[in-house]
Amino acid sequence: MEILVFGAGSLGSLVGGLLARAHDVTLVGRDPHMRRVREDGLRVEGAVEAHTHPRALTDGTDRAADLAVVTTKAYDTDAAARALATGEYDAVLSLQNGLTEERLVAGLDAFVLAGTATYGARLREPGRVECTGVGEVLIGPLSGGVDRTARRTAEAFADAGIDARAVGDMPRRRFEKLAVNAGINAPTALADLDNGALVDGPARSVAAEAAREVARVARAEGVALSEADAVAALEDVADATAANHSSMRQDLTAERRTEVDAIYGAVEERADAAALPVPTCRTLAALIRAWEADRGLRPGGGD
Repeated sequence: MEILVFGAGSLGSLVGGLLARAHDVTLVGRDPHMRRVREDGLRVEGAVEAHTHPRALTDGTDRAADLAVVTTKAYDTDAAARALATGEYDAVLSLQNGLTEERLVAGLDAFVLAGTATYGARLREPGRVECTGVGEVLIGPLSGGVDRTARRTAEAFADAGIDARAVGDMPRRRFEKLAVNAGINAPTALADLDNGALVDGPARSVAAEAAREVARVARAEGVALSEADAVAALEDVADATAANHSSMRQDLTAERRTEVDAIYGAVEERADAAALPVPTCRTLAALIRAWEADRGLRPGGGD
């Protein structure tokens, strides 16, 4: 299968590097990472080992493939959609944080699949990505059910040695992903903790309550996600990626913009619509936004 991975940072490089073991893969990312991949290939280290040679580009316009996998930061979704709209793809799969698929649907003619990925990834240096935890990739249509495209995509991932399957309950899985993101990202970023510290450490209660709030929002939208299941998903991912630095923790370390609006903003927006209190998610979001504002990283300079 011809696959384009748009947004080859930590997760995109890990997924793209592993897919290149069995498929014709093109990575779209930034230099100097892409330049090193062109020169020496991509080295995957840690829980999974591989050395592959995908194509590496910095321009994702006017391309074509059977599948485009979007792994950009959530705030770059619209830019990714504009670039992908100049090309031709049978299907587009989002493995991003937040609830971004609707924005891809709005900007693309291609069939959009929703996905979740619980592999841990850290970009160590240009040309080198570490797998800090083996998880799974779940794929399905945005509206639920399982179709031929989802099955074919999951099979392509599995052919490359990635634990992947097509699932029929993607609406629920998307909110489960949001619960995991809300529970892991800000607590680990603010406390400078590895993911595993949320399984039984002092921050566990904060992380678990953030996940519970997402479950309440999901049920208000008619999605059957219990608070117990949301917390269990959070703990499963935290345990499987125990040594990982969450994406938001990596952002704070590098002093760059975070995905606070895509993760916690999505919870706040839906909670407001349902008149639900989500005090833990609001507090975590406010602290991250204050950190961004102090460094001039908030879009438009506001809060």
